[in-house]
Amino acid sequence: MDTYSRPKVAIVGATGAVGTTMLSILEERGFPLSELRLMASSRSAGRTIGTKWGDVVVEDLETADPAGVDIALFSAGGARSLEYAPHFASAQATVIDNSSAFRGDATVPLVVAQVNDDAIRSNEGIVANPNCTTMVLMMAAGPLHEAAGLRTMFATSYQSVSGSGQKGIAQLSSEIDFFNKDRDGLVSGGWEDPVGDLYTRPIAFNVLPLAGSITDAGYTDEEWKLVSESRKILGRDKIAVEPTCVRVPVMVGHGIATSMWFDRPVDLDEAVAVLGSAPGVQLWDDTTVPTPLDSVGIDDILVGRLRETIGFPGGIALFAIGDNLRKGAALNAVQLAELLLA
Repeated sequence: MDTYSRPKVAIVGATGAVGTTMLSILEERGFPLSELRLMASSRSAGRTIGTKWGDVVVEDLETADPAGVDIALFSAGGARSLEYAPHFASAQATVIDNSSAFRGDATVPLVVAQVNDDAIRSNEGIVANPNCTTMVLMMAAGPLHEAAGLRTMFATSYQSVSGSGQKGIAQLSSEIDFFNKDRDGLVSGGWEDPVGDLYTRPIAFNVLPLAGSITDAGYTDEEWKLVSESRKILGRDKIAVEPTCVRVPVMVGHGIATSMWFDRPVDLDEAVAVLGSAPGVQLWDDTTVPTPLDSVGIDDILVGRLRETIGFPGGIALFAIGDNLRKGAALNAVQLAELLLA
């Protein structure tokens, strides 16, 4: 792994929801870059974006030359990552990829900053950012695993529409306006379907117990990510994970309700001590519960409803929530870039 003092940085997918957040976080954290390049599809190429480092013209990814780029933050979708990330890596850039393209690759480290930092040292030019839901969960599960060895985990997600990008935000807004014209139908029945094209059912004033696409054994790809990514990040292949992923009518903020059991019993006092001192985590008390609105725009993951399990004693149950555009994606990518500077 190369280290850099003042690297040249590229954001690939710079005009999308995560890409724009990456840019704002680089600015907020005063990332010590020497040159910034912004790249996107041909639809956005040619736009000029004002940044802390001056105005930057968006380049067409298809024709952009990666020569000279030290760190490339990718948020352009899996297909573009598979096509272009190796090209950047071969030009001596270290790619931090936010898609699912390389997460399952045994040669590519999957890293949550503040959980498994050391894994980034083994990169061969590409580092994978975990799924946004897994990221939130790992910030709470990682410290407990380090203390007691995670063995079994039941996890139910409550995923915001921004996990589907700008289209998800637009569809929720549109459907709220649509349903507000006939509130009686929502109470008494007879509501009309707004016929959105992103989700299988309406998302406004509703809950969809289906986030992602159905794959093996009736589970969605989002649910399988919770299984495989948790095991890879924590370095334990036999963690038993039972996942359910749910889409909720929230703009930003992915939540996880989880119950975890370990190699030995963990009581509430130990869990409070571990999570209360974990970096990047805010531990909330039982009366002031953390919500998606509380998580928006901040870097930390909020953890609340901390309690000992009762059905199967010896475990810990909790609720974790985080801004999926920040720690769930863009912030973690920038934090990984910062690790490359160390």
